[in-house]
Amino acid sequence: MQSHRLPTYFISHGGGPWPYMTGEFRANMVKLERSLIDMRRELGDAPRAVLAVSGHWEEEGFAISSAKKPGMVYDYSGFPDDLYHIRYAAPGSPALARRVQDLLRAQSIEARLDSARGFDHGTFSIMKPLYPEEDMPVVQLSLDARMDPAHHLAVGGALAPLRDEGVLIIGSGLSFHNLRLMRGTSAYEPSRQFDAWLQETLVRAAPNERAQRLIGWERAPAARIAHPREDHLLPLMAVVGAAWDEPGATTYHQTDFFGGLTASSFRFGNPPPNTSTKRDMQ
Repeated sequence: MQSHRLPTYFISHGGGPWPYMTGEFRANMVKLERSLIDMRRELGDAPRAVLAVSGHWEEEGFAISSAKKPGMVYDYSGFPDDLYHIRYAAPGSPALARRVQDLLRAQSIEARLDSARGFDHGTFSIMKPLYPEEDMPVVQLSLDARMDPAHHLAVGGALAPLRDEGVLIIGSGLSFHNLRLMRGTSAYEPSRQFDAWLQETLVRAAPNERAQRLIGWERAPAARIAHPREDHLLPLMAVVGAAWDEPGATTYHQTDFFGGLTASSFRFGNPPPNTSTKRDMQ
């Protein structure tokens, strides 16, 4: 057991397999990449494993990746052929997968282990800048396809003890995710409106108000323009649930994402002091 409770993070993970790209597409991610490098710096050696709640994995109920050597899921389209052969070779952690399952079951939340699931781009796109050495054990947790925000908050609450065990809980999604509108200017103002609501909700609201606002997120300004489907928002619920009464802070904020979109990432809880933790959860 470590002495400092790790914070949780919601990361706006950018587009496609961007860390493996060059040119104009990659240039859109420069600010995001810097924020991830800063995140690695503020965490130091405290994490010994990562649990990623990915907006790119939905199941009936919850599933947990349990392979010791996960493969890859190329869940994107329209990119050059070589980007369907990349590999992020970090280990999985069957031990952590079982621990996640036990914690959820203790709260009457059923979750199954999935030894076939590989890293999707919601996970490897942020892990590549965070841990380019590919030595940090990573386990993924799916969303429940019923998309109930309160249920995902409860899942986060069940997983909170992991933070005292050196497990970094990351929700990977996007604060604005409307692919149909992202190529034009009509999304610029809705993305700003929804981001302003997120800032108020996550950084300034009291904990109980924060949770209630998230449960009722569809009432936010431009909510269904920002998220026609809530798959890229629900990972936020899990990480907030795991840091219920702790302060929120903005760790990444960009108003010119893909030309003019507003996107943000958030931390919940305080970063650890400079400590070193052995990575042995494999």
